[in-house]
Amino acid sequence: MGAAGSKLEKALGDQFPEGERYFGLENFGNTCYCNSVLQALYFCVPFREQLLDYYANNKSIGDVEENLLTCLADLFSQISSQKKKTGVIAPKRFVQRLKKQNELFRSYMHQDAHEFLNFLLNELVDILEKEAQAVKSDPETSSPSDKTANGPKNAQANGALKEPLVTWVHKNFQGILTNETRCLRCETVTARDETFLDLSLDIEQNSSITSCLKNFSSTETLNAEDKFFCDKCCSLQEAQKRMKIKKPPHILVIHLKRFKYIEQLGRYKKLSYRVVFPLELKLSNTVEDADSEYSLFAVVVHVGSGPNHGHYVSLVKSHNHWLFFDDENVEMIDESAVQTFFGSAQEYSSNTDHGYILFYECLGSTSNKS
Repeated sequence: MGAAGSKLEKALGDQFPEGERYFGLENFGNTCYCNSVLQALYFCVPFREQLLDYYANNKSIGDVEENLLTCLADLFSQISSQKKKTGVIAPKRFVQRLKKQNELFRSYMHQDAHEFLNFLLNELVDILEKEAQAVKSDPETSSPSDKTANGPKNAQANGALKEPLVTWVHKNFQGILTNETRCLRCETVTARDETFLDLSLDIEQNSSITSCLKNFSSTETLNAEDKFFCDKCCSLQEAQKRMKIKKPPHILVIHLKRFKYIEQLGRYKKLSYRVVFPLELKLSNTVEDADSEYSLFAVVVHVGSGPNHGHYVSLVKSHNHWLFFDDENVEMIDESAVQTFFGSAQEYSSNTDHGYILFYECLGSTSNKS
């Protein structure tokens, strides 16, 4: 890897970004699903910065119990403080903690990168929320981490309605969907909001992210046995339902549903469909801000023809350069190479490297940062 590392340094030359580190991650048998997601998160700069802030503020508290958040903060801190610019790091503590925490990731079976990302983000939120609760119930222990972990103070628990806590994980990844249902008899619209940390999109052959998002927000008619109970009519009625993005997140994570359960086969099949994901994405199916603009900065790629075996790698944009991370190996790639991961226009193709999880950062993010 020394040679590969120096090759990367040579390729970047004096364009090597000041203070940046490009480190491969060692694979412990089947941990490529974990490595590919960790690289995408490391190069999600606002998330990395807030995690390192958290680490700096908690390092002084000696008796912090080890959890996934402390292990992740420790790993990111280890990478960012390396003397060398490139190399390999073994995320051993993090992987051990992950396996200890969730038996799903203990086996040597092929794991799903999206399931891991979902588990990790929700776990980080849980840990931050528990820490905030502990601080609230014991004001004596109020530490500097209180500020960094929890964002603004929320309504105190004095019998008033408590607002849900907004952690820095939420501030980066959380968006709000609104589910609108219109009764076709009385025209009353019922709207229900729900939060999301990523969007899972159904895919079609020769489509694009924009068309997948349009389908996600398309109107569906509820009739026959799917009728909707309208509170105003006090009865089941035909209705129209649609899902819209009410508040787009700062970091938009899109999961392409490439693994589909095929009833006749009684198993999952990988859809190798060609789905174009642009480097710049305009989000138009939102309630307000019709033109939220996003820029692609990471792609987790599934390599292989089936859901139960294969490999994960990631493509990452850092300081206007694209890099390819494959466990221990890191190399520069050309921006034009990103389109080779869209998928295959034919059902049977020798290309099995397909974009699976996409990470976009909001360009007009000034209003999103508090």
